[in-house]
Amino acid sequence: MSGLPPDPPTGKLDEFGEIARLFRPLTRGAPGAFDLTDDAAIIPQRAGFDLVVTKDAIVEGVHFPVGEAPELVARKLVRVNLSDLAAKAAEPFAAFLAVAWPQGFSDRDREHFAMGLAADLEAYGVSLMGGDTVTTPGSFMCTLTAMGWVPAGRMVRRAGARPGDKLLVSGTIGDATLGLAAVKGEVDDPDGRLAHRYRLPEPRVDLRETLRRHATAAADVSDGLIADARHIAEASGVGLQIDLDRIPLSGAAATWLEHQADVGASLLRLGTGGDDYEVVCTMASGVRKPAGFTVIGEVREGHGVEVLAAGRPVDPGQGGWRHG
Repeated sequence: MSGLPPDPPTGKLDEFGEIARLFRPLTRGAPGAFDLTDDAAIIPQRAGFDLVVTKDAIVEGVHFPVGEAPELVARKLVRVNLSDLAAKAAEPFAAFLAVAWPQGFSDRDREHFAMGLAADLEAYGVSLMGGDTVTTPGSFMCTLTAMGWVPAGRMVRRAGARPGDKLLVSGTIGDATLGLAAVKGEVDDPDGRLAHRYRLPEPRVDLRETLRRHATAAADVSDGLIADARHIAEASGVGLQIDLDRIPLSGAAATWLEHQADVGASLLRLGTGGDDYEVVCTMASGVRKPAGFTVIGEVREGHGVEVLAAGRPVDPGQGGWRHG
């Protein structure tokens, strides 16, 4: 869908008129969505596949800055949910939306939100199947339930890591942490790349075939690399060693690190900051490292996570973000 929706008829649309105008086109013609005229949908079956379902919410002032452009909020909402599917090696296909419009949110703001949602649902081949819209006296909040297909029995869980496995991560780590600092004016970001990584993460849906073939366990890096690796360790009943000196950095993050007095503390900041939406996973030691991944540690007997930075053990604390 390109451009703004056509101007509404005279008079403010009610909830159903708004849904028809802004969100019906986002069904992409999926028959089970019934043009969003019903209050339920039918999800078709796919022989030989399991349906993977995930749900994440994002809240103004917590997951995105107050006053963020509505279209960017919508796109981030799609991407953080598809990131969960990516780590499960699932192919996304459908979603349900719930959004709470804050007071003072104009019709144009809602249109821009729908535009951003349309752009990314189309880009990732996802149909909107239903949902709900409400107004709230509180902060802007929205949530997506995303669904994807994976061959039966092949979903990659957090559980499954075995002693002797390698610990790997995709892409680069720490850009989103620095991007949030750049949005706040705390870090230089002359080309805007760091802020872009924070605002519009790239869900690693391109990795699903590699994960299906090689990963013994996986999680997306949302709360922080260390925290999400710890989730794997706890679910698998194993211990991990992570060497932050080995984490892959972008050019911008490497330049930032070069100017920090305490390299160990700075690496820990990058390893606990979250919002990278890469995939941390384990693979058997005999598997050749796939392109796009970096080995950052290993799986051990026992429990807990040992973290090294600047060649020394460090205390990672919680390892990342935790909601109270």
